[in-house]
Amino acid sequence: MEIIHINNKKEGEFKAMDNEFVAGKITYNWINENCFEINHTIVDENYSGKGIGKKLVVAAVEYARENNKKIKPLCPFVIALFEKIKEFEDIRCKVN
Repeated sequence: MEIIHINNKKEGEFKAMDNEFVAGKITYNWINENCFEINHTIVDENYSGKGIGKKLVVAAVEYARENNKKIKPLCPFVIALFEKIKEFEDIRCKVN
């Protein structure tokens, strides 16, 4: 499984690729140059329960930390992970 990050100045996504197949992805929009909001997580039903969603969120968190960015979770799945994994609090965006 490979995680691919596609980013432009307005939006982006992290995709979990199983060869040529998209097993799951999260999408985001940039709020400003330092903060992006994750608005959607989807995992193909054939990959459900295999931790793909969490791997995608972890990839987004790692990207944010490495690039001095913050994340605003909007997607219910991401909100739940941020509540569960307190180590993500340092990269939470406070922008409304």
